[in-house]
This record gives sequence, C-alpha cells and structure tokens, in this order.
Amino acid sequence: MINRRHIRVKVMQSVYAMIHAKSDNLIKEEKFLRMSIDKMYDLYVLSLDMLVRVNQHAENNLEASKKKYFATKEDLNPNKKFINNKVIALLKESVSLQNYIEDHKLNNWYLDSSYVGNLYKALMTSDLYKDYMAEEENTFKKDQKFVIKFFEEFVAPNEKLAEYYEGENISWVDDIPFVNTWIVRTLQDLKSQKPFVLGKLYKNSDDEEFASHLFRKVVLNLAMFEKEIEDKTPNWETDRIADVDMILIKMAICEFLKFPSIPVKASINEYLEIAKDYSTDKSSVFINGVLDKIWKDFEERKILNKIGRGTL
Repeated sequence: MINRRHIRVKVMQSVYAMIHAKSDNLIKEEKFLRMSIDKMYDLYVLSLDMLVRVNQHAENNLEASKKKYFATKEDLNPNKKFINNKVIALLKESVSLQNYIEDHKLNNWYLDSSYVGNLYKALMTSDLYKDYMAEEENTFKKDQKFVIKFFEEFVAPNEKLAEYYEGENISWVDDIPFVNTWIVRTLQDLKSQKPFVLGKLYKNSDDEEFASHLFRKVVLNLAMFEKEIEDKTPNWETDRIADVDMILIKMAICEFLKFPSIPVKASINEYLEIAKDYSTDKSSVFINGVLDKIWKDFEERKILNKIGRGTL
C-alpha cells in the first residue's frame, strides 16, 4: 500500500505542476492528483501480472516443443519446476488480481508481449534459472526466493520496461522505485496455501483524506506560507530558492499549522528525505535550517496547536 511519504511526493508534484501551469482550477488539479495516485495501483498490478505472463510464456513454449516433428526426450518430458512454481500459482489463481486486470482493462502484456518475451529469454539463459531448475528440493520457500530474485534482478532494473512504463503514464517514472519495493514486500508476505488477495491502495481512510487535505491546504495558503519563508530567509530572495525546495518548505509549514496530529519533527524528517531524492545536494541542509527557524518562531508565537501524537 502507499505510504505517507509517497503521498507527500505526489502532492509535491501536483503543486509544482499547478504553479507552473498557472492554473487556478483547484478541483481539476485535485482530480489529477487522485488519478495519479490511483494509477500507481495499475503499475503495481501490471508488475505482478508480468510474473504470471512470463510463467505462462514458458508453459506455452513447453507445449509447442511437445508438438515438434522431431521432439526430443527432453521436449516430451520437460522439467516443469518453473511452470509449477507455487508462488506464481498463487498469483495465477488470485480472483481479486484477475478481476482487477479485467475490470481495468490492463491487457498490456497481450498487446505488448515483446516485453514478456524478452524477460523470458533473459531468465532462461541465466544462472539463476539454471540453478533453480537443477535444485532437487521443491518447497514454497525455495519458489518464493527464486521469484523474488527474478523480480529484483530482471524485472525491476529492466530499462526497456521502465521506458515503456514512462510512455504509458508519465507519473509512473517516480512511482517505479516505490512500486518495486511494494512488489518485493508482497512476494515476501505470501504464504503457502493461503490465497493471494489484492490489498488496498491506502492504509486507511485517514491516509486517503490526507492526500486531498494536504494538497488543498498548501495551495490555498501559498501566499501566507511564502511570507513566513521570506521572514526567515532575509539573505535570500524567494525567486532564488529552488522551486522544489520552496514547495517542500511550504508543505512542511502547512503540516506545522494545519495538521495537529502530525509531530513537527516527523514533518521535517519526511521533507528532508524527499529533498534528498528530488532536489539538489545541498537542499536538505538549507530546508532543515529554514524549517528549524520557522518551528522555533511558531513556538514563540504560540501558534502550534499540536494534539495527541502530534505533541511528541
């Protein structure tokens, strides 16, 4: 499921896009934000389905080999260990996974089957595959370890696949690392004989509401937050501050003032981590300094109204 850090990243991107497009249509931009988050679930499902499709491709090739005119003994009595992989079988048999694919018309790997074929070829010639097929022990744990390695070593780092995803949905570029981690965690959590059921996109309704509330409250208070930043950066003109840095600082201020249950330190830590991934090398140090000044000023003015866990 999506975590709050990635929700913050999505909000940051939407605020950035809205500012640069000079758009004032809050409802339209919020819909785009929600759609961007929802589409990330499609990427998650497609990544799971890729494992199923490669497995199916192997089975189809095996059946074709049996029908060859001069079929060999190996063709007629093949090693079916990969085809019968217990982990992939759980994905194949998952009603919720197959229903989601059908309901959302995610037929990508039928229309663009070359990506499946290329991954299949790479896997078949790998030491990972050869060692797995030669192993006599046939357990769920062994199957699970193999599938996770297959995903980590062949699917996740595949540049052609990443380019394809980017062409399908531009917002997926930033989602790929998060979704890859999500996939590995999903595979690790699978249990033998326990049907796989697709989880929810959001942890709970609070997280779902957090996305919209953060976006709205940042956008509606941009001017006010900018004034707070100006007062704490006398040696900097606001137009000299990197756009992403400015947005991250404003989002943190928003959480300081508008989200009573979120601790100030938690907000600062989250935005410093995001800055490391999405801004300049020195941004996290700069942002930390500005937010520290703002935090102390807010405390002196007694305008921080934190409650519950937000006081920690």
